[in-house]
Parts: sequence; C-alpha cells; structure tokens
Amino acid sequence: MHVTFQDVYYIVKNQANKREKISILHGVSGYFNPGEMAAVMGPSGSGKSTLLDLLAGRKTVGEQKGDILFSGVQPTRAFLRRYTGYVEQFDTLLPELTVREMLLYTAELKCEMSEPLSKKRARVDQLLEVLALQGCAGTLIGDTLARGISGGQAKRTNIGIALITHPRVLFLDEPTSGLDSYTAHEVMSVVRGLCKRGITICATIHCPPPHTFTLFDRSLIMQRGRTAYFGLNGQPAIDYFYNHFDKIRKKGENENLAEWIVDITTDADRQGSDKFTATYRDSQQKRQTDVEVAALVEAEGNKASKATLKALATRSGTGTPMWLGLWVMLKYRTANNYRSWLYLFGRLFDKTCFTFLTATFYLWVGANNTAENEPNIAGLLFMWVILPAYGAGPYLPAIVMERPVYVREMSDGLYSPLTYLMYKMIEELFMAFLMSIAFSLPVYYLCKLQGSFFIVWLVWLVSLADGIAFAYATAAVSPNMDIANAVLLTYPTALLFAAGFLLRWVDIPKYWIWFGYINWLWYGWGAAMINQYKGSDLKIYNNVGVLEYYSLNGLSEWAFLAYSALTFVFFFFVAYLALLFVKHQKR
Repeated sequence: MHVTFQDVYYIVKNQANKREKISILHGVSGYFNPGEMAAVMGPSGSGKSTLLDLLAGRKTVGEQKGDILFSGVQPTRAFLRRYTGYVEQFDTLLPELTVREMLLYTAELKCEMSEPLSKKRARVDQLLEVLALQGCAGTLIGDTLARGISGGQAKRTNIGIALITHPRVLFLDEPTSGLDSYTAHEVMSVVRGLCKRGITICATIHCPPPHTFTLFDRSLIMQRGRTAYFGLNGQPAIDYFYNHFDKIRKKGENENLAEWIVDITTDADRQGSDKFTATYRDSQQKRQTDVEVAALVEAEGNKASKATLKALATRSGTGTPMWLGLWVMLKYRTANNYRSWLYLFGRLFDKTCFTFLTATFYLWVGANNTAENEPNIAGLLFMWVILPAYGAGPYLPAIVMERPVYVREMSDGLYSPLTYLMYKMIEELFMAFLMSIAFSLPVYYLCKLQGSFFIVWLVWLVSLADGIAFAYATAAVSPNMDIANAVLLTYPTALLFAAGFLLRWVDIPKYWIWFGYINWLWYGWGAAMINQYKGSDLKIYNNVGVLEYYSLNGLSEWAFLAYSALTFVFFFFVAYLALLFVKHQKR
C-alpha cells in the first residue's frame, strides 16, 4: 500500500495569542512505497512527529490541509486504527503482563474474532522469534517499581504489538530513542526485515548510528515544517546537497551521514536560514517528486481492489465485540491484578482498618435501644455510609495513571471507551462485592445492629459503588492527579453538610435543599436508619420518634437504596462521556 501526501499543511492556535494561528507544516509532499523503509529526519522542532501523527490519523487538535492518501484513497480514521501499526516513542505497555501475555492480549483483542486462538498463539510465537524476544517471553514487563525487561526488549515488544495484525503500514516515532548503538541497530534490523512482507514502513529518527541509517531506503529531511530534501537515501542525498550548495560543509570520511545531515540543517535552523527549504522548493528534485506523487495517486486509485477500498472505507475502529473485549481484558489484566499484593493492598487496607475501628468502637452499641444511645447508633450508621464513600481514593489512579496505555490501545483499535469502562467497573465491583460481605458481617453482629442484615450489607456495597463511579468520573474528567485528588476530597466532604445527620433535613436552608436530593450519603444513611428503627416506638428529643426527628418517617429503605444506585448510573455515564469526548493528551 503506497502512502502519498501532497501539500500538507498543519495549523494550530498560537498558545501565546489564542486569536492567532500558526502553521507547523508548510506544503510537505512525498510518498512511501510498500516494501521500503523511509526515514523522516530533521532538527528538533522541524515537524517530524507532527507529520507522522497526521499520516497515522492521530492528531486530536489543529487544522489539516492537503491530501493524505493510502492506495490513492483517503482513508477513514477507523481504517488507520485497524489496519495500520503505530509504535509510540515512549513505551506504553502493561507492567503486570509478561511479554508473551502482552502480545497475546493484543492479538486476542485486535485480530479477527473468526481466527482460532491457536493461530493467534502461533502468530505470537512467530513474532517472538522474529523480534528475538524468546529469551524474555515469560518475563514480566515491569515498571519503575518492579524491574522487568530491558529498554531494547520493551521497544521490540512495542513493535510486536504494532505488527500483531500484519498491518498494511507501520509508523514508528523515534524507535531508537533511549537505546544504545547496538540495541538501536538490532531493533531497526528487525524492522527492516519486515519489508520483505510488503509492509510500508516510515520512521521518524533523530540521529541513528551509521550502520543503522543505511537500512533506510528513502529519507525526508525537514526544517521548520518544510521539506529540505526528499529522495533516495545514502549517496543520492549527499550528491543532492553537494550539487546545490557550493559552500556546504563537506561530509567527513568517517562521519555518519545522518549526523552530517542533522548538523548542516540544525546549523542553518539556528542561524534562521531557509536556504535548504527554499532551494528544494525550486529544485528539479521537488518537481520530480510532485510528478511521482501524482502518478502514484492516479495509478493506485484506478487499480485498488474492492477489498482494499472496503477496508479504506471502514467505519468501525475495532472488530472486537464488547463481550469478547471484556472477556480478554478480564482474563489477562484482572487475573494478574488480583494476584498483585500492591493492587489488593490499595483496596483492602483502608477498609479493613475502618471495619476494625467501627466494630470495636461501637461494640454492642446496637443492643441498647434507648434515647440516650440513639446518637451513638445514628453516628455508627453515618460512619458506615461515609467510610466506603471516602474509600474511593485508591480507585482514582486507575484511569489517570493508565491514560497513556488507554489512549494507545484506543488508537490501535483494541476496544471502545464503553468496553474499557465496563471492564474497569466489573473488575472493581466484583472485589467490592466480596469485600462488602466480609466487612458487613462483623459490623452487623458485633455492633448488634437491628433490622435486616441484607439492607446493612447493601448500604455499604452501594455506597462503595457510588464512590468508585465518582472516582472514575473524576479521573476521566481531570487532566492530572492533582486536580483529581482535589475534586475527590472536596465533593464527598461537601455532601456531609446535606447528609441529614450533621444538620437535620428540616434545618437545611431552602436554597441548599436541592443538594440533599442529589446526595447519595443522605440516601444511604437514610436507608440504614429506616432499617434500624422501622417499627420502633422509641422517642427522643421532645418525645418525637427517631425517624420523624430525621424526616424519615413513612419513607422506604428500598426507595432510598434505589436513589443511591441511580447515583452510580449517573457517574458511570459521566465517566463514559469523558472517556469518549475529553482528550487530555492533545497531539
């Protein structure tokens, strides 16, 4: 599949002056051939990654002009997600998986559902061999806290993820960054071998080692968003610069070609000179490139097969149905999380401590059904509701910290935002269900609570579920952990004012009464109080019944639980919309 681009401009708002627009790319043209590996080079800030993101359809802001065609046809964003591969500059892997699991997880999510699992396993084994990853196939990827595979192995694993579905086109953003000379050549040699399959390969690369740069067939040299050279790599590039610039610094006999090109273009860039881009704009090389691009567009557009045209027009960014996506994510990610003591500790420690404190501070308190003891029981039930709500803190990083992986997997077409959110909720709610039983039993029986154990258990479970949904909505909306933490602490604390215990419902100012109606703590505590005192003739303060005193007389605990459950639905919907529309990582 040929990739052609003609007169590509990219325009964004000036961050210093929002009313002003600036152009990042200026009429860049060229093409990449199947079975070839092309390098996009230039000084820092020359527009290399910008062009790559435009070609791969990964830009989320800005205005694009010009034509970017695959096989002479403009592809849909869904085609780029499903049928192209993109290797990020920085590793975005799941640290809890092994290398083999990471590749198989991607294969099960991205490959056609009709393809047998045995074939997917065979494909992974083949990639492990091609990428020289057999030796670390069973090693955890790891992270900064738990040492795993090396940087070169992580880079090759990222390439494997991009290759798992045999993409038509492979884009790589600085694939050698952070690697030593030997590892960089090793990685790019593997990528070069993929050309035999007919894959079109394009990589941005800053300054590769000499033997690595010779692997590229074609190079696009950029400066300040313009083309300084497009053509064959190696000696043709040297000849072009020598023939067009008399006073250019000559390449040293032992000097790396890539370093020489970057040096002369960077030097011109720092001097504010546009001699390279201006000369190329009026050169025969540029005219020849334009002719070749036009010829490719015409030829490819006329001969594209029906299957190719159908793929290029696809509207579905992922071929994986929701149920399969959920199963695969639970099988790999949840299974590994449940075996991680760090994951379990973050969710169990605070709740275990609070359950112990509740059960011991309020030991047998429910057995004393007197007016003097009523504030103690009401306080116990209030703590029973707010503690799981505040216990939502450990769930906050789940989306914020995973955002780079989520963005990459979404861009790769592995799943939809709804599938991802459903997976996270199932993973958390299943554990919450088990915790709710384990923590409700000792509190109910040791504190001698009255009424139905089932209601006491549901109040804790629904309150925790509301807290989890709120944490996810906060994380999805917030751009970083600082803002997310501030919101997570502020909102539940604000709910305490209208929860019916610190200030009775009848005493809440009329202009704040609406806050009580949307307060899941009020509904949870109200359900627990109704369950505790329903049918009781206990009188408190001025001979008023307990439920009447708290404005709960004649109300249903089941209705309150239902209202509290609606809070979960609301925050789930907010989290989904945020995942769908809010783009924190702007490219």
